[in-house]
Amino acid sequence: MALLQCLKCQSEYTYEDGDLLICPECGHEWKEGEATEETVVIKDAHGNLLADGDTVTVIKDLKIKGSSSVVKVGTKVKNIRLLPDATDGHDIDCKIDGIGAMKLKSEYVKKA
Repeated sequence: MALLQCLKCQSEYTYEDGDLLICPECGHEWKEGEATEETVVIKDAHGNLLADGDTVTVIKDLKIKGSSSVVKVGTKVKNIRLLPDATDGHDIDCKIDGIGAMKLKSEYVKKA
């Protein structure tokens, strides 16, 4: 029996586990016949799921474009807002104390 391609990454290496189809490349799980409408899942650098309102910690010094300021490692960012439709990779909207409003990439933060 030929299995379906992954709905998220189009991988052909999907496999069945009970009534679920699983993609080993991106980790997406779905049931056969499930609607193809996707909800975007945003994870931090360690693979933890992020949600609106979470508090995260920066894991790398981040230079701010157009400024000499730097967001230091260990900076806590409270009350984040996720941007699932971000095309440039900056999928977190936040306000950092002393710096102001900015967007961050989820790969440079960990859930606090």
